[in-house]
Amino acid sequence: MKLTPKAIVVQKFGKNAQFTVDEVQDVVQNGCPGLAIPQKGPCLYRCSLQLPEFSVVSETFKKKKDAEQSAAEKALEKLGIDPSPNVPSAEEAWDKLIASVKHLFSNEFLSSQSPLRGHFIAALRRDGDLYGSVPASVIAVCDSKLANLCKLINPKVESSHLLVLTYIMRAATRLSEFVVTSEGQLSLWRKDPYPPEIIESSIIRQSESPDSICIEAIHIPSSLEMAVHPVTLNVSSTGYYLDVIARTLDQTDGNKILVSSRTIGKASSEMRLYFAAPKSYLLDLSSDLPNVEEVVDFEGSLNPRASHLYGQDIYGDAILASIGYTRKSEGLFHEDITLQSYYRMLIHLTPSGVYKLSREAILTAELPMAFTTRTNWRGSFPREMLFMFCRQHWLSEPVFSTCSNSLKESSESSRFYEKSAALESAETGKECTSGDGTAASDNVRCEVKIFSKSRDPILECSPKEFYKKQNESIENASLKVLSWLNAYFKDPDIPLEKLNNLVGALDIQCYPQNFFKKFSSYRFIHNVQQRKMGEKLLQANSINMLNAIPEHGIYCLSIGGPDSGIYPSNGCLSFISYSVSLLIEGETMKELLESREEFEFEMGTGAVIPQVEVVTTQMSVGQSTCFCKELPPQELILAAADDSARIFSLLSSGACCLEYHITLLRVTEPPEDRMEQALFSPPLSKQRVEYALQHIKESCATTLVDFGCGSGSLLDSLLDYPTALEKIVGVDISQKSLSRAAKIIHSKLSKKLDAAVPCTDVKSAVLYDGSVTVFDSRLHGFDIGTCLEVIEHMEEDEASQFGNIVLSSFRPRILIVSTPNYEYNAILQKSSSTIQEDDPDEKTQLQSCKFRNHDHKFEWTRDQFNCWATELAARHNYSVEFSGVGGSGDREPGFASQIAVFRSRSPPEEDDLLKDGDSAHHYKVIWEWDGNGLSRSSL
Repeated sequence: MKLTPKAIVVQKFGKNAQFTVDEVQDVVQNGCPGLAIPQKGPCLYRCSLQLPEFSVVSETFKKKKDAEQSAAEKALEKLGIDPSPNVPSAEEAWDKLIASVKHLFSNEFLSSQSPLRGHFIAALRRDGDLYGSVPASVIAVCDSKLANLCKLINPKVESSHLLVLTYIMRAATRLSEFVVTSEGQLSLWRKDPYPPEIIESSIIRQSESPDSICIEAIHIPSSLEMAVHPVTLNVSSTGYYLDVIARTLDQTDGNKILVSSRTIGKASSEMRLYFAAPKSYLLDLSSDLPNVEEVVDFEGSLNPRASHLYGQDIYGDAILASIGYTRKSEGLFHEDITLQSYYRMLIHLTPSGVYKLSREAILTAELPMAFTTRTNWRGSFPREMLFMFCRQHWLSEPVFSTCSNSLKESSESSRFYEKSAALESAETGKECTSGDGTAASDNVRCEVKIFSKSRDPILECSPKEFYKKQNESIENASLKVLSWLNAYFKDPDIPLEKLNNLVGALDIQCYPQNFFKKFSSYRFIHNVQQRKMGEKLLQANSINMLNAIPEHGIYCLSIGGPDSGIYPSNGCLSFISYSVSLLIEGETMKELLESREEFEFEMGTGAVIPQVEVVTTQMSVGQSTCFCKELPPQELILAAADDSARIFSLLSSGACCLEYHITLLRVTEPPEDRMEQALFSPPLSKQRVEYALQHIKESCATTLVDFGCGSGSLLDSLLDYPTALEKIVGVDISQKSLSRAAKIIHSKLSKKLDAAVPCTDVKSAVLYDGSVTVFDSRLHGFDIGTCLEVIEHMEEDEASQFGNIVLSSFRPRILIVSTPNYEYNAILQKSSSTIQEDDPDEKTQLQSCKFRNHDHKFEWTRDQFNCWATELAARHNYSVEFSGVGGSGDREPGFASQIAVFRSRSPPEEDDLLKDGDSAHHYKVIWEWDGNGLSRSSL
C-alpha cells in the first residue's frame, strides 16, 4: 500500500517529527496598473515541519492536509529519501502471501483484534468433519492485506472475487506442515490442534452472546420472475452463521458459500451478499507462482439483481445480510435488513437515485438538469455523486482535468493525495491550477474521464463551456456525466441514434463495448420490471380526464385557495409541503408513501419530477393542489414505503396510480435579495434609489445617465417623483434587461401623458446597448451619473477602467457609485442557510470569501472602496464623499451598501468640452422616447 510523505516521515521519526499548521490570510491584488487595492482572499494554510536536525516550511494550500504533505515531501527531498512506494514483485508478494496465511493459523492469531478471529473461533464450534474448518471465502474477504498481495500477483484479482480464493488455496498447499487443504474444497484447517487453554480463553470471550439471534435478511432469487423477499436467519450461540445462510440457500454448509469481497451500502456496515460457490472449482495446485486464469463451472443462471447490486457477476440465488465479526465487537455483529433497505440500495446505484435519497424525497425529487450556484443547490453535489457512483459500480475514481482559455500555459501543480482524486493534466498539457489548487485563469473548463478498474475507458466528457471558478466547472462537468448516465438507467433500451444525440448534446464520448459490458445486467432487470409495471398502471380511460394535462402525465388536477398574486419563476426557490399516496382502482383507502412538511427546490432546473414543477408554476403562494399521475418504476415506490412488503402486495392486487397533495408555502428571491430583505425594510434596493433621488433633487439636474441600468429599476422609480430631469438615459450590455426596461419605462411615460395624471418634465428617454468601460460622446457632460451595485459584477481592473473613463471622458458633474460592503456580509449571512461542505477546511475557506451574489467578481471592504474612490477623484479633479444605506456609518461594520458621491471641481465650461477625437458613437440605441409619446425600439 502506498504511503504518503507524511506517513513516511512519521514512520521514520515518530514523535520527533513536529507538524505545525498556521492559517495564512491570502491577499489578492486587483491587477489594475498603478492601483494596488488589497482584496481579502481565501483562507490558506502553511505547515512547518520540525525534525531533529532541520526544519522545512511548505507552500500555502487550501487544505491543512495538503500543507502537511508538502512539508513532508520537502523534508524527504532534503533527506534524500524517495517517497515512491517500494512495490514488491509478484514473486515477493507470493512469498508474503504464504507467510500471511501461515500466521492466520498461529496460536497468537486467536488473541488478535482481526475480524477473522471470530470466524476461526466459530469454526471451533462446528460439528463433525466441519470442526475447525474455516471457509476460504471469509479469509479472502476479511483480510485486506491478503487481497492486496493477490492484486500484486495478478491485477485481474480486482475484477474477480474468485481469483483471491485461488491464490489463498494455493498458498495453503505450500504450508502442508501447518495447514490442511482438500482437493475441490474451499476451506482450510489447522493441522495440529490448538492448545486447550487457548481454545478455552478464546471461546469464553464470546460466551456472553444470547442463546440464539433472529436476523432479518433479504433473499434475492436468480430468476427475475420471482420476487425479492425477506427471510429470517436463526443463528444459535454455538453455531456458525455461515452454515445458517448455507442452509437457506439449499447448501449443506458454509464452506460452500462465497461472500462478496466488499460491503454493500455504507462502508462501515457488514452488509454483504452471500451466494453458492460453483460446484466445480478446478485448482491447479502444482505451480509455485499462480498466474493462470481461474477455471470455474457455475451451476445455475446469472443473478442480474444481485450482480447489479454487487458490481460483479453472481450466479444462483443470493442472500443479502448484515452480519459478521468486527474489530469493535467481541460477539457477532448484526443488523436487520428490510425490503425498503434493499430497494433503497438498488436505486442508490443510479445517479437520480443518489440525488433522491440525499433529498429524502424519492417520489418527488429528480436529478437537476443544471448546476446554477452552490447556494441554490440542494442535496449531494454532482462531483460527490459521481465519485459515489464510480465506487458503487467498481469503477476507478473519476479523473478531472482543468484548463483555461488563456493562451499562456501555466505550470502543473501537485494536488497532494486528495481523497477524491487529484486533478489530472489535460491532454493538451495545460493544467491551470496554482500551488494552492485555485484556478490560474478567470475562465476554466473541466474534462472528466471514467475508467474501469482495469483502466479501460468507459466515458469521457469534454464540455465546451468555460466558468469563472474551477469548482463550478468541475460540478457542471460532473452533472453532465451524471445526466447522461441517468438517461441510460431510465431506459437501457434507448435507441442508438437517440443515445448518440444525447452524447453530442452533453459533450460525452462513450466507449460502447466497455460501457455495455459493465452495465448489461441492468438491462435485464429493467425490461422485466417495465413489463410487470405495465400490467399495474391505471389505463387512461379509467382516470378522470377532466382538468388533465395529459402531455405531462397529470390527471384529476384541482387547485384551491385564493390567488395571492405571488407566483414562482425560474431561478427562485420554491418551498412546498406535500404528500404522495398510492391509489388503488376500486378502493377508497389510500396508502401514504411519502410526505414532507417543507421541501425547497430551484425552479427551472428540473430538481423535481416534471409533474410537480408544472403544477407548481400554476400556483400562487398559499394555494394547494391535488393531482394524479401514473406509477414510476416499482423500486422507487418500494424504496419510499415504510412497509414495502404490504405495498408490494397492493401493487400486485390491481391497477394503481399516485396521488399528490401540494401546498406552495412561499417563494424566495435570488440569494442576494433574500439576504437583504431579511434585515432591511424598505429593501436595500429601494433605499439606494431613494438616496440617488435625494441628490438628483438637491442638484436640480436636468440630465441623468444610469451606467449599468439593468432592467431600469432606477429610471422607472425616478418617474414616480417630481424632479427637474428632462432627459434620462440608461446603458447596459444585456439586451434582455434593456428590453424589460423599455417596456416598463414606456408604459409609465405613456401614462404620464394622460391629463388626469400629474405630468413629468422628462422630454427624452434613451436606452443604449454598450459597455460602460467604452466611451460614447453622446453621454458626455451629463448633470448626474449613477452606477448602483454594478462595479462588483465586473473584474476589479474593469471597475478601475470604468472609474477612469467615466471621470475623464464622460465627465458628469456628479457621479454616484454604490457597491456592497464586504464587511457587512457576516451579518447578512447569519440569516441565510449554511452551505453544505464535506471538508471542514473547505467550509471555513468558503465562508470566509462568500459573496452576496454568485455573479459578483469582488466585494470591497470600506478601506478598499475608499482607496479606489479617493485615488480616482484625485486623478481626475473631483471631490468625493462617502456614505451608504442599510445599517449605520457610526457603528461597525458600517453601511450594508457603501456609496461614493463624486463632484467635479472643474468649471462647467471645461466639463462641456470634448477632447479631440472623442466624438465616436460606440453605443447602439435600443429604445428611445420623446415628449410627444413617440418611441422607437430596435429590439
